Amino acid sequence: MLDLVIRGGTVYDGDSDPLQADVGVAGDRVVRVGRVDADAGTEIDATGKAVCPGFINVLSHSYFTVLHDPRSLSELAQGVTTQIFGEGSAMGPLTPAMRRQLEDANSELDIHVEWSRLSEYLRHLERGGCSQNFASFVSHGTVRPFVMGYDDRPATPTELDEMCNLVAEETADGALGLASALIYPPESYGSTEELIALCRAVATYDGKYISHIRNEGAQLQGAIAELVRICREGGLPAEIYHLKASGRANWHRMDGALEQVEAARREGLPVTADVYPYTASSTGLTSIVPDRFHEGGPEALYDRLADPRTREEIRRALLDEDGWGDTEHSDDILVLGLRREEHRRHQGSTLTVVADDRGVEPVDAALDLMRDDRSRVSVAFFSMSEDNLREQMRRPWVGFGSDGASMAPEGAFVRTPVHPRAYGTFARVLGRYVREQRVLSLREAVRRMTVLPATKLGLSGRGRLAEGYAADVVVFDPDTVADRATFEHPHQLAVGVSDVIVNGQVAVRNSRSTGRMAGRALYGAGRRR
Repeated sequence: MLDLVIRGGTVYDGDSDPLQADVGVAGDRVVRVGRVDADAGTEIDATGKAVCPGFINVLSHSYFTVLHDPRSLSELAQGVTTQIFGEGSAMGPLTPAMRRQLEDANSELDIHVEWSRLSEYLRHLERGGCSQNFASFVSHGTVRPFVMGYDDRPATPTELDEMCNLVAEETADGALGLASALIYPPESYGSTEELIALCRAVATYDGKYISHIRNEGAQLQGAIAELVRICREGGLPAEIYHLKASGRANWHRMDGALEQVEAARREGLPVTADVYPYTASSTGLTSIVPDRFHEGGPEALYDRLADPRTREEIRRALLDEDGWGDTEHSDDILVLGLRREEHRRHQGSTLTVVADDRGVEPVDAALDLMRDDRSRVSVAFFSMSEDNLREQMRRPWVGFGSDGASMAPEGAFVRTPVHPRAYGTFARVLGRYVREQRVLSLREAVRRMTVLPATKLGLSGRGRLAEGYAADVVVFDPDTVADRATFEHPHQLAVGVSDVIVNGQVAVRNSRSTGRMAGRALYGAGRRR
C-alpha cells in the first residue's frame, strides 16, 4: 500500500515528453510513474490536469516572512516547493549590530534573530517548521560588512583572507555558494579581483556563483563581461540574477547581452540567467543615491540626507549625473512600502503624484521620503521592455525567480503594497507566456522551473518526477492557471493550482492549504559529511 497516488493526470516529468500516468509516493519519495494499481492512503484525481515536479524559486527574499507565516501561501499557491535565498544579504554570518539591524528592519513581523551563522538560520527555520524546502547562498553583501563594515575601500590582504575563510566555511556547512548584488553598497565597493578570490574559496566545496550584476543599464555588457570573467577565473558555474536591460535608452543592449552569454556558453563556461515575468523591477528608492553617499551604512545615509549641505550635494549629483531634471524618472516610479504610519498615505502613488502632493520637485520628494522615513523606501521601477522579456524567455538557459518574499493576503502583509511578482511569478509564466502568448511550450516552461534550477544549483534528487526522487509535486489546470495580483491590488493568490505535495506530504489540497509543514533545509553539494 502506498501513501499517496495521483491518478490520471498528464505527467510532465521535467525532462521528457508528457504522458498519461499515475504517480505513486511512499514516504517522501516517488516510487512509481506509470500505471499504479496499488491502493493508497490518499488518492488525488488529476484527470484533465498537469502533474509535474514542484517549482524551484531561484530568487526568493522570504527570510523573515516565512518565519512570520510558515505557510508561505503566495508561493505555495503557485506550486513553488523550494525557495532559494541569498541575493543582497543572507542570514549569516552576522555581528550583533547586524542582528539588531535586521530585527529593526523587520519589526512589523516581530522576529527575533536568534542565530549568527547562515547554517544556524537554516536549522532554525527547519526546526520551526515551514511548508516548503529552502536553501541559501552566502552573500557578499553580508560577509563584506561582517569583516569591513560599510567602508568604501579595497579589502586588505588580511580582510580578504577572513572573507574567503567565512564563505568557505558557510559553503562547507551547506550554502549553495556565493551570491552578490553589485549594484548596492557595500558590495559595489568590492573589486572583481575580490569576487574572484571569494569564488575560488567556495569552488573548493563545489559552490556556485550567482549575481545581481554591477550594471543593468548603459554598462550592461561590461557587467556581464565581469561575471563571465569571474566564472572563468573563479572556476565555478555562474548565473545572472533577473537579467534585464533597464531604461528605454538601453533596451537595444539586450541582443548583445544575450550573445555575450551564449558566446561564454560556446566556450564551455556554465553561465546561465533567470528572469521574473514582469517589466517592472522593485527595490529601495535609496538605490538612486550614488554609492559614495552610502559609506557607513543605511543610518549614515539617512544622516547625510538630514544634513542640508550634504543633501544638496546628493541632489546635485542626481540632477547632474543621473538626469533627474526631467520627469521620466518620477512617472515611472511607484511607491510601495514606507515604514512610518504618517507617510503611508503615499503608498500606491507615483513619485510624480507624491511630489505634487508635497508641493516640491520629484527629486526633492524622493530625498524627503528617504530622509523622513529613514528607510530604503520600497518602490517599483517601470523600466523594461516586454519584447526583450519574451526574447530572454526563449533562451533555454534562462530560468525563473520571483525576487520577492512569500506573502499572504491577510494580517501584517496587507498593510503595504508589494510587487505582484510575490504572488504571481510562476502562475504568470504558465498562464500568460505559455497558454496565451505561446512564448514557451508547457513542457519547456516546466523544465525551466524544475530540472534547470535543480541541476544548476546542485540540488540532488530534486526537480524531476522519477522513481527515487523527492516527492515534491504540483497538480494544476493548464487551462486556468493564472496570476491575479496587480500593482493596484497586489495581495491576491494565484489560481489554477489544485494540489501541492512537499516531501510526500500534501501541503495544498483542492487549492487550500492543509497546514502541513514538511519543508526541509536543502544543502549544497560541498556540505561536510
